[in-house]
Amino acid sequence: MDGAQRPQRWAFDTPLGRMVALAVPSGLLGLYFDDQTDLPDVALSEEAPAHPLLCQAQREIAEYFGGTRAVFELPLAPAPTAFQQRVREGLRAVGAGQTTTYGELARAIGSPRGFRAVAQTLAHNPLVIIVPCHRVLAHGGKLGGFSAGLARKPQLLAHEARHWRPLLQ
Repeated sequence: MDGAQRPQRWAFDTPLGRMVALAVPSGLLGLYFDDQTDLPDVALSEEAPAHPLLCQAQREIAEYFGGTRAVFELPLAPAPTAFQQRVREGLRAVGAGQTTTYGELARAIGSPRGFRAVAQTLAHNPLVIIVPCHRVLAHGGKLGGFSAGLARKPQLLAHEARHWRPLLQ
């Protein structure tokens, strides 16, 4: 959490379900689907729709689902640890319509044996879609897990394939 500052909250609908965004002055702290089991208690607090970061989060997510935004510009609150920050930055470098594996991501961030630590970090990713953990596959191209619900992972990958994979070829 960002010091003693209580996060501001805003919920909005998307094609894959209702999302809850949390923001602190330093940036977006969390973005969850409201049915995720790891939704923090603060996500149930009173809404604050006038917060500019929350409005920006809703707009950028709407643009993503509309197929017009592949890269998010939202400022993000720092990750709790240096390793988690490296995982976040490495994953954000994986473009829309692309995938990677836990092992490839571990190597990309300078931790070639750290694929389990990468998987554990992503299992608790507080910024779904923006830190695109849905783009990480298990060894052999299997879907692996997804904290926002395994049914959503192929939907997000298919959405990106429709809108951005043709640009990569």
